[in-house]
Amino acid sequence: MTTVFDHAWMTGLFGDKGVAEHLSAEVQLAHMLRIEAAHSRSLGNESAARAIEAARIGPEDLTEGTATDGVPVPQLVRCLKAQISPELHGDIHRGLTSQDVMDTALVLSLKDILPIFRQGLIALQADLAQLTQAHGGGALMGRTRMQAALPITVADRLVTWRMPLERHLARLDEVRARVLCVQCGGPVGLGAGGAALAAQLGLAAPDKSWHAMRDGFAELANWLSLVSGSLGKMGKDISLMTQQGVDEMRLRAGGSSSAMPHKQNPILAELLVTLARYNSVQLGGMHQALIHEQERSGAAWALEWMILPAMLHSTARGLRAAQELLAQVETIGS
Repeated sequence: MTTVFDHAWMTGLFGDKGVAEHLSAEVQLAHMLRIEAAHSRSLGNESAARAIEAARIGPEDLTEGTATDGVPVPQLVRCLKAQISPELHGDIHRGLTSQDVMDTALVLSLKDILPIFRQGLIALQADLAQLTQAHGGGALMGRTRMQAALPITVADRLVTWRMPLERHLARLDEVRARVLCVQCGGPVGLGAGGAALAAQLGLAAPDKSWHAMRDGFAELANWLSLVSGSLGKMGKDISLMTQQGVDEMRLRAGGSSSAMPHKQNPILAELLVTLARYNSVQLGGMHQALIHEQERSGAAWALEWMILPAMLHSTARGLRAAQELLAQVETIGS
């Protein structure tokens, strides 16, 4: 098994095609080439920029170099210079460092991924509003500490699923402003010229390079975990409501059992709980990645590469699974 997000059949449960596309090696390489071309253009060398745009480099060309250098950018630059006239070499990657290229490439992917989350949250709010309109007046037993307490309505429970989504949308706007920033610090984070590069890429230009200040990505990870946690609460409630003997909710579909054909397992509800717990565990790793020594860390930086993409996958899949789950609801309450 590789990971559940890209495994041949496990991706059917855990994968999200939209996020997978934006984080693919092909897209990341295209972003890196776009950044290198934009940087040469910001230096005033249009010929170098066009030569970079015309270069033909594949992800497989960077594999061995990454194993040796720890990052793909030195090999990328070597490949570019091998294809481009020597008189243009001076304005290829001049003043940049590998972290500038890789961080900005990830930010460009995030620029495309964050709208997926926004759309998912808005769609889920609409689904919950529709469910409330159809079933909100039904009766439920309010339960505290999983014991019967006092009667409530279906609307009372659904509002606890819906209201956090509104807050997550507001938080997303705040996080977005702090995360979608170009990285153009050069060897030790003192480089200038980020504004010109940012303008070409449609990103913000920060006051200071954030090579060793990773709170933006940690804040994004926290947001991802919060969203997943809210979806997990909904999944846990639905798992309990669909229990035989409780029967507060009926779904049109469920997962089958190989040993017990009479069962319909609440697969998507359970998935929401799993994804929430997964992201909560990963959040600690992203907080570890805040600890960069001096002006750059290899270890802390590489930890982000392992964790943040998986959290993006988990959250996107959770939003899609939640919509699929609500579409399966047949009855709620009495």
